[in-house]
Amino acid sequence: MPRPKSAFDELYPCDFYEPDELLEPDQMYTVYEIARLLQELDTDAELEPETESVLLDWAIPWVVDNAADLVVAEPDRDDEPGYYGLKTDDER
Repeated sequence: MPRPKSAFDELYPCDFYEPDELLEPDQMYTVYEIARLLQELDTDAELEPETESVLLDWAIPWVVDNAADLVVAEPDRDDEPGYYGLKTDDER
């Protein structure tokens, strides 16, 4: 149910990282690792499953919205996530 803005102590800008601010150009990341980076966590930070699920709710739209600036690689196995990386100039 919607809540009035006045119910909150503070409101923040809805700013997200640009891909080149978040990802290293020579690295590939799973969406789980991207979710952690978006929250300024280490890519291997241990998270409760419920927390990871919430972070994925932010990361998946971020990946979709920034798809033009990303490259994709297949996972090693079918039961693993794929990888995303920053598209470099020679990959454009």
